[in-house]
Amino acid sequence: MAPPDEALRARREEIVRIHMESENELDFETTMGTFEHPRYELIATDQVHDGDAEVRNYFKQSRTAFPDQRNELISLRHADDAVIVEFWLLGTFKGKLGPIEPTGREFRCRMTAFFIFGDEKIVCERVYFDQGTILGQILDPPAS
Repeated sequence: MAPPDEALRARREEIVRIHMESENELDFETTMGTFEHPRYELIATDQVHDGDAEVRNYFKQSRTAFPDQRNELISLRHADDAVIVEFWLLGTFKGKLGPIEPTGREFRCRMTAFFIFGDEKIVCERVYFDQGTILGQILDPPAS
């Protein structure tokens, strides 16, 4: 496979920027439109959300727990089949997260995402992060 030319890299970068901004705006129709096939792999939690219904459910669950969840771009790099992004993920724990009741506490976690491309659309967003960083910020500290 030949490396992508500059025009393809520029199109891919624009798709990633649209994808990330549409998530911030809760415009998930636009987010879904950036995928050739919707798929999220959350490495820290060993979760895979594959296909339209599963990815939409992931959006619903994550924004129920963290309605103001948003990302802030740190850096962006290119690989032959991917755009690699470092970003801050931020949010406030205002809704249930599985069995965990909300605390109203905020989190800020540095993450990396690999946006894997088929050609000009995303086929997988693979996200790496430390879930302990988030849990340590959103859970109430133990009573002393």
